[in-house]
Amino acid sequence: MLYLDNAATTPVRPEVLEAMMPFLTRWFGNPSSHHTVGEAAADALADARARVARVLGMRAGDVIFTSGGTEANNLAVKGVAIAAALNRGARHLILTPIEHESILESAEYLARVHGFELTHLPVDGFGRVAPADVAASLRDDTALVTVGYANNEVGTIQDVAAIAEAVAAYGRRVPVHVDAVQAAGWLPLSAADLGVDAISLAGHKLGAPKGTGVLAVRGRVPLEPLLHGGGQERGRRSGTEDVAGSVGFATALELAEAERVEASVRVTQLRDRFISRILAEVPSARLTGDPVHRLPGTASFTFAGTSGEAVLLELERRGVVSSSGSACAAGSDEPSHVLTAMGVPPEVAQTAVRFTFPSSLVEPLDAVADAVAASVVAVQSGG
Repeated sequence: MLYLDNAATTPVRPEVLEAMMPFLTRWFGNPSSHHTVGEAAADALADARARVARVLGMRAGDVIFTSGGTEANNLAVKGVAIAAALNRGARHLILTPIEHESILESAEYLARVHGFELTHLPVDGFGRVAPADVAASLRDDTALVTVGYANNEVGTIQDVAAIAEAVAAYGRRVPVHVDAVQAAGWLPLSAADLGVDAISLAGHKLGAPKGTGVLAVRGRVPLEPLLHGGGQERGRRSGTEDVAGSVGFATALELAEAERVEASVRVTQLRDRFISRILAEVPSARLTGDPVHRLPGTASFTFAGTSGEAVLLELERRGVVSSSGSACAAGSDEPSHVLTAMGVPPEVAQTAVRFTFPSSLVEPLDAVADAVAASVVAVQSGG
């Protein structure tokens, strides 16, 4: 079985398990406890925080460990926006219609419960946002601009640096948050180079366990916590910290960053060969997302005249596991909100299939391309 659904989740790396094990066994203490076992856990947590900060080009105190990307996005959007509303009455949020559900639903919550006004920026047929549209949407009461670095369904990469530059030129300090959950391990993550104030990451996309993540937010940005209690994470996320998970996350992030440049070049070449094969051999295939500005590990298509779910079943019969889009929307009968926002007709959007590759990919995917062609023919012919 060939697993090509790495945007949904990845296996835990052996190096990560090895790094975590001491903090699941011998040094299992609560990092808030003032004894030897607790202090060892606290030291490991501080070291993990500093290691994550170095990759992101931020301060260790900016790093908040979370339960994953969804919590990180919720904390970024709600926490920054509510603090802005409390401090200066700002109740305007700028986002795009192709964001992950954790962003979209957090924004809807702010509108419904806290009276925020939402501006959904348009995207083009490739899923790209124009920085000029961001600039034109800014207002004195804008609390936050949030944008996905790379889309989880089609792999389109946004020009985050240009978007952040447009926000900075506005003249009034408006924080910029970037959802980098899919970008980590493929794209540069330096907050200074990107010009952003907050970054969300998820461990299970990088070879760390599910239930691990990070929101890094600059100390100058006010943040209202979502979880209250013991005041952990400098009062921004209460609850006993997952020391082993934090160590595992830091290890996975460092490994991904060390391998990133070489892996991106190698996988991009294999991805482009795969895309060319599909487009040449499957007449109904259409590539979705930007053909150039896309994640190295993502190739997504629509196959008009089929059902995406039926194609997936045929592929699995042939030993290939992939998906129709976001794992968070699996089982939904609704067409992808990402594709429809890009102008894809709903009936075509329901034929989508996404292939996402591991950074370790080294062999051409010609056999997979053959399986895709056979699967589409089988569905179009009724089996």
